[in-house]
Amino acid sequence: MNKDWWNPYGEVWPWSFLGRRSRFFESGEMRLAILSLLSEGPKHGYQLMKQMEERSGGLYRASAGSVYPTLQQLEDEDMIRSEQQEGKRVYSITEAGRAELDRDPETVKRIWERAGRWEEWKAFRPVRPFNPALMHTLMTLMKDVWQAAARLSAQPGGADKVRVILERTCHELEQLN
Repeated sequence: MNKDWWNPYGEVWPWSFLGRRSRFFESGEMRLAILSLLSEGPKHGYQLMKQMEERSGGLYRASAGSVYPTLQQLEDEDMIRSEQQEGKRVYSITEAGRAELDRDPETVKRIWERAGRWEEWKAFRPVRPFNPALMHTLMTLMKDVWQAAARLSAQPGGADKVRVILERTCHELEQLN
């Protein structure tokens, strides 16, 4: 089975079967997400990772290799501070961190809206045993849809033809028991 579209945790990432790896956080967004979570109250690194996972419905699992370096960078920039509590390093946002969050509230909003959309994909994770032949057919279907849409997009009503076929197919699939 081609593992390029499979994430390390054995779950399909949304749209990654179309030939590109999906990224949950774009450049610079991890730091804003962490600041946002810390604005809700102090947390240790594992709590931050768990909250990111929960907000994505379990489809995104932050790694220690991405969270802890970001925490260190934020601490170096005086955006957060840390202290030892009960054997754990607990992080809190500083005034500088709040100011950083306030600079781009729309990006923070988009991050968590996107997390909500990823949560919607939770219902579409394949059950085991998964049929690889079905995924091959699905990938072929997606390729054919994109190619037909590209060919017909310049023709009047071309996109509608593709849409009608897809809607009919969706209806037939919904009728299956």
